[in-house]
Amino acid sequence: MKFVDEIAISVCGGNGGNGCMSFLREKYRPNGGPDGGNGGRGGDVTLVAVTNLQTLADFERRRRFVADNGEHGSGGARNGRAGQTLVLRVPCGTLVYDAEDGAGVADLVEEGDSFVAAMGGRGGRGNRVFASSLRRVPRFSEKGEMGERRELRLELKLIADIGLIGLPNAGKSSLLAAVSNAAPKIADYPFTTLSPNLGVLFTDVDSVVLADIPGLIEGASQDRGLGISFLRHIERTRMLLHVLDLSAGRAEAIMDDWNTVRSEMAQYDPDLGRRPCVVIGNKSDLCGNSSEIAGELAPYFASKGMEFAVTSALTGENIQGLVSRIIDFSRDHPRPKGEVRMFADPQDEEVGDFPKRRQRHRMQIVSLPGGGFRVLHRQIENAAERYDLSQEENVARFARLLRKHRVEELLLAAGASYGSQVSIGRVDFDFRPDERDG
Repeated sequence: MKFVDEIAISVCGGNGGNGCMSFLREKYRPNGGPDGGNGGRGGDVTLVAVTNLQTLADFERRRRFVADNGEHGSGGARNGRAGQTLVLRVPCGTLVYDAEDGAGVADLVEEGDSFVAAMGGRGGRGNRVFASSLRRVPRFSEKGEMGERRELRLELKLIADIGLIGLPNAGKSSLLAAVSNAAPKIADYPFTTLSPNLGVLFTDVDSVVLADIPGLIEGASQDRGLGISFLRHIERTRMLLHVLDLSAGRAEAIMDDWNTVRSEMAQYDPDLGRRPCVVIGNKSDLCGNSSEIAGELAPYFASKGMEFAVTSALTGENIQGLVSRIIDFSRDHPRPKGEVRMFADPQDEEVGDFPKRRQRHRMQIVSLPGGGFRVLHRQIENAAERYDLSQEENVARFARLLRKHRVEELLLAAGASYGSQVSIGRVDFDFRPDERDG
């Protein structure tokens, strides 16, 4: 399967069903009360992390997802059925960003972590809900809310315990195949690996996931070669295996290869340089003086506080020792059990003496290009969406709400005149001020 680790999708919650305006009419109850049912809530779109996916390729063919709408209410006090939730499965380690402003909204790490990407709209209320001792015959109902619409960007950071890094053709894929159950493509030319490969090493305590990260070159942090597209996949690892090619034949050249990769890692994320690391001198079978080179390299890496081991993925030299080292590290550093990590919501931050969400209640009149005007006020916008303005009583209710917030006065002060177009939410009106108000 093609490896895809970044993709943009569009999600939309289902619309809420409309409430019903109905009155009970039976043989012996010709003037029964209101019995219009409520509309059902629209379905949500939910992202759920699963372990049997390692790529976002499933989203390449289809990128727009819409949940089911809620059913409309009906007479006889029958409420509409709620829309079914649409569940989208993503790999563990998927980060979710808002595509419009780039803000992070969720980080799905463990299996079963979920995030409601788009909420369904509430169902409209039927007229029986509005019946009271003062209003016995309500001749109005509400429309269902529109479902939430969002543009999202999904980014995958592989969940692996051990990451294999190094220059192209250093033998990382061969080493991965030698210590785990992976079967990567292996060939004797650079950039054989064009996407991360995962392998699992089963132990008596737990399974250890290893990731072979495609080869880095100088300038990778500036997006040269395969670029930084795969550097992020080592961010979640607990230990790194830095694979060096001993067949280069000279200790100085091998040290230069080491410094090249470490420099690119440091430029991408300085924290990667502090990650526990074991240096592997691979391809000893192709090096005639491997013992001599190892004698020069071991003190160099020891001075940096790192272990150094010589291996050959082809002949199996020291492979079992490397496996034991990985198992010991995994036992001493168990995998942390995380929860769904949500990014900070900027709407919850305080602004002056008032939180942002309280300031959303403020009335604003915005002049639009072409002479129109838009009214910004959460309560009024919600009313414009939910009131069925084909019903006379809803028109009267909406007019009372506008008078309560002095919308006509504010529009006149902003320069609106008779016949100007006014937008409230998704509804457009022709401005016709009440002449009785002067």
